[in-house]
Amino acid sequence: MFRLWGKLVKDSRLIKSETIERPEEDTRTHKILNSIEELCKIWDLGTPIWLDSTINEFKRHKKARFYSDNFMEEIDFDYMEIQILEE
Repeated sequence: MFRLWGKLVKDSRLIKSETIERPEEDTRTHKILNSIEELCKIWDLGTPIWLDSTINEFKRHKKARFYSDNFMEEIDFDYMEIQILEE
């Protein structure tokens, strides 16, 4: 079972939180990307862009933050964070 936790933070406060579970057999990358896409649909957001700094952070900590630079549209929160809870 793969679980990814996503949250939106504004002014150091959690404003939205959701956990996505993926039971299907797929590659780790596909599970991550599909989970982020599902989170963005739930929260009515555009899918964020993976910048080099985001990729490096994710490789080191199994979590990443997406700031306004990662989104094509304007956002009304400080950042979106994802973290792998279970693989």
